Amino acid sequence: MKSTVRKIAMERMQILIENATTNAKTNPELSQRQAYLARRISTRHKIRMPYDLRMAFCKKCKSFIAPGINSRIRLGRTSIKSIRISCNLCGHTYRKIIP
Repeated sequence: MKSTVRKIAMERMQILIENATTNAKTNPELSQRQAYLARRISTRHKIRMPYDLRMAFCKKCKSFIAPGINSRIRLGRTSIKSIRISCNLCGHTYRKIIP
């Protein structure tokens, strides 16, 4: 019973995030709401969000960020290869190091 509930919750989270990315440009309020619902499902059922879904949220303000729409992505120019992601809502910048 519990595993089926978790499986359904995971599918719904993925569907909501996919819809949020497609709606980000045309209707940003709807996309924020869909991403909020996905995060809420994750916390309610105590499911850890997969890495690719987690990267769609700002680490500081926890809002949904779509690449190129409400965030800026730059490649790092130092000796350490990295990607810099800046949230346009709160201004926070964080890096993902590329191995």
